[in-house]
Amino acid sequence: FEGLPSPFIATRYHSLIVTDIPDCLEVNAQSDDTHVMGFRHTSLPIHGVQFHPESIATEHGHAMIGNFLKLCGINTRPVPA
Repeated sequence: FEGLPSPFIATRYHSLIVTDIPDCLEVNAQSDDTHVMGFRHTSLPIHGVQFHPESIATEHGHAMIGNFLKLCGINTRPVPA
């Protein structure tokens, strides 16, 4: 979520939620009602979200996907508007 405002609006299309987080994961995003919406592994390059960053209804979705690609070592280039 580097460089993104906090909070931001994200879209989820389901009611599934994570209720138990093992010690090896840390929560890095929550909904207004404190449901886990994002997490990362404490020592491995594992990240997860419980919403849809690719949705046009999610604010800053392109930036989130760009951040994820950067974590994967994939270079991106700006796309003209």
